[in-house]
This record gives sequence, C-alpha cells and structure tokens, in this order.
Amino acid sequence: MSERQSVIVTGGSSGIGLATALAYARRGADVAIVGRDEAKLEAARERLLAGRASEDQRIASHSADLSQFEAARDAIDTLVAQGFAPDVLVNSAGVIVPGEFVTMPLEHFERNMHCGYWSVVYPCRAAAPHMIARGSGNIVNVSSVAGYLGIYGYTGYSSAKFASMGFTEALRFEMKPHGVRVHVVCPPDTDTPALAYEHTLRPPETDVIAGNIKPISAQKVADAIVRGVDKGRYYIIPDATSSLYFRLKGILPELFFAIVDGDVAKARKANGA
Repeated sequence: MSERQSVIVTGGSSGIGLATALAYARRGADVAIVGRDEAKLEAARERLLAGRASEDQRIASHSADLSQFEAARDAIDTLVAQGFAPDVLVNSAGVIVPGEFVTMPLEHFERNMHCGYWSVVYPCRAAAPHMIARGSGNIVNVSSVAGYLGIYGYTGYSSAKFASMGFTEALRFEMKPHGVRVHVVCPPDTDTPALAYEHTLRPPETDVIAGNIKPISAQKVADAIVRGVDKGRYYIIPDATSSLYFRLKGILPELFFAIVDGDVAKARKANGA
C-alpha cells in the first residue's frame, strides 16, 4: 500500500471479522474493530497489536450493539473523531440462528433479522456520509451463500442475508457516483465459533444438503475480502463450490431446486419422516 489505510471492521472480535481485521493489520493498515462483548474485543485488540506490521499503526476497539442505529452511529462517529475515517468499512457483525420455520421461536427469527440485516444497514448509514464527503471509500457487507440460496432450516437467516444482498446491490448504484465502491461477500460454512453453535440448532436435512463439503477457514474468507477490495470486485465469493452454485441457480434454477429437493427427501427418509 502506498498510503496507510484506515479500516473499520464490525463483528471484529471473532470469526471472519477478526480474521479480516488481522489481514489488514498485517498489511500495515490502522484498524478499529467494533463488537458487543468488551472482553472479546480486548482480547482481539491484543491480537491485532501483536500481529500489526509496524508499531506505529493505530489499533482501536469500540463496544456497541449495531442493531441499534444510535449505537452504530455513535461507534462510527467516535472512531472517525479518533482518526479512523474509514477507507474500508467491513460489516461482519451478525448471528446465525437456524431452525425449521413452523417450530423455531419467533424471537429467533427476529434475532436473525435484527442482528443480520439492521447491523449491516446501520453502520453503512453512519459511514456513508463520511465517505461521500471525501469522495472515496469501500463498503464491504458480509452476506452468505444463504443470501442467494434459500437453505432448508435457514428461513430466518436466509431472510436477513437475502435482504442484505438486495440492500447492498442498491447501495452500490447509489454510492458509485460519489466514488465509493461497494462489495458483497458470500462465504459458505466457515470454521468459526458461530458455526459450532449453529450445528447444535440446525435440522439434519441441512447437513445432508451440505454433504461432505468441509467448512472453509475464516482466513480464506479474509484473504478473499482483501483481494476483492483491491481488485474492485462487487461479488466476493471465496470458494469454487459456492461460485458454481451461484452460477447454477442463476442459469438453471430448476436444476438447483431438483438437486436440493432430492437431498431433503433423502434426509427425511433416513430420519423416518
């Protein structure tokens, strides 16, 4: 990098967010992370300090519930005032709460939307005016494969991620005239603490659909994000299988539905349903 970048990562205390923050810190960027858990934020901040490329890089953290607009705006404005006007904003905050629609608690469905959609929209709303005023910047919204493929057991999560995909696409068109680039990231299952919790809730049909596909590492997603931003890509899909399904559904949706229907039938038969 010819000039030091300033990067803000929401959901930066663990998983994809932390891996992305570390990737930018290793490249020499000033990095600020935002999350809810102060203890996790402090542990993540220590990792960033240890992993930064030089000791003069600035590392900061800010605790906020990003599903509340006032908290999101205060977090961004506070960091901007501290000198972290973002060249790159990575929105990785969110939750995954799977379950079959007719039996999952409604509060789980609502939590997916609050933490998986509004926690993307609100930081964008807070950061976009700063980027427009400067005439540059990158907004990176982490969605999911579940943002373009409706997945059995993920009615709540897919709703949030489909919504964030539509929001991000529309935002791309609005920000481009201002010199601000927008990107959407669609990772598959990723080896993070959230995935371990997710496995305790999702129905067996989901595991059959996933087949023998192994989760990818958070580092692989982070590397794809950094590379995708550098190259100005809108869609950032970190693995070949997810990219194939993205193309397949776009070109031959009937074939995609037939494949998944077959997997669901197989799973239900195996479970005596």
